[in-house]
Amino acid sequence: MISSDFVTKLARKTDSKIVLLVIDGLGGLPGDDGRTELEAAKTPNLDRLVKKSVTGMSVPIAPGITPGSGPGHFALFGYDPVTNDIGRGALAALGIGFDLKAGDVAARINFATIDDAGNISDRRAGRISTDECTRLTAMLDKKIRIDGIETFIRPVKDHRAVVIFRGDGIADTVGDTDPQETDVAPLEATATAPSGEKMAGIARELVSKARELLKAENRANMILLRGFAEYPDLTPFAEAYKLTPAAIATYPDYRGMARVVGMDVIETGMEIADEVSALKQNWDKYDFFFFHVKKTDSYGEDGNREGKIDVIEELDRLIPEIMALGPEVLVVTGDHSTPTQMKAHSFHPVPLLVAADAVRPDHTRQFGETACAQGALGNLPAPEIMAFAMALAAKLVKYGA
Repeated sequence: MISSDFVTKLARKTDSKIVLLVIDGLGGLPGDDGRTELEAAKTPNLDRLVKKSVTGMSVPIAPGITPGSGPGHFALFGYDPVTNDIGRGALAALGIGFDLKAGDVAARINFATIDDAGNISDRRAGRISTDECTRLTAMLDKKIRIDGIETFIRPVKDHRAVVIFRGDGIADTVGDTDPQETDVAPLEATATAPSGEKMAGIARELVSKARELLKAENRANMILLRGFAEYPDLTPFAEAYKLTPAAIATYPDYRGMARVVGMDVIETGMEIADEVSALKQNWDKYDFFFFHVKKTDSYGEDGNREGKIDVIEELDRLIPEIMALGPEVLVVTGDHSTPTQMKAHSFHPVPLLVAADAVRPDHTRQFGETACAQGALGNLPAPEIMAFAMALAAKLVKYGA
């Protein structure tokens, strides 16, 4: 796999534009009708586009490895997702615009429901509203105090929040308390290296105090912590690719991912149509756009097949408006698969479509898993997609004499 450092040596600035359209959790598994959600969706515009594209399957990390959202996206940005493993806590903090400082440790919070036996009955507390999350985080932030440590507890969206720890001697080498399954008790925060012993004790104290404060709540009566992380250090995207990049995303974590690599984050409304409007309004200012669609993943995690299909169809209706802007390259894929049967991320490769004047179109005639698996790109490692898109946009010079 070629590195982004190698691509940097070949990158050049041009006026051509690239759109990376990431449909979160896009991939699926065949349902009772033998079709995945993408294959069952009515997508006339993507199917029309695919006839002028080259296709394949994107492999986010490696065969058999299920990616989190962070690694899945950083791979699509062209970074090695293994050596650049960034915890979700930092992404969540940066996503809401928190001023994360060197030495801070952040962790993502899931409000959850536990039963009388202390076992998790719902990892997402029924997807409580953002207003409810804001009420609960304000209460916890006000009442929880830990000696020698500052804590900042902030809402993110729906059932998700973030806590930032600030103080001496703390590190992000702490394991999650979220077992990522139900009918079991939350895990206890434990250090994954000696440097995390102090932080693990602080995390246990925070969870204990939060549980006591939340015990009267009907649904959100517990918190689960994931993705302990300090401020990441990555080569800026603009420097790596000589691009002027922007991100359009409705969900804070994905805005955080964009900020980590130095993309400008464009304000947008919550609907896909709002994102398309933001793309149009900022088209002349940038030459690279990361365009993120979230709800396909949310419906996948909820096991809502029809909901996931509806979002795919909604996006398809807007594809002509994106293409009318005239991007030299449009990449359509996902950061990972989220089959509704599994209600979770999975290791399955993700359909990939690359549209550009310079492609050699293959014989694919539908944008779906079965068809794309036969595409000319084969199973392409996700970190190599950026180099391919750059080449199609005439943004790479020749290598060697």
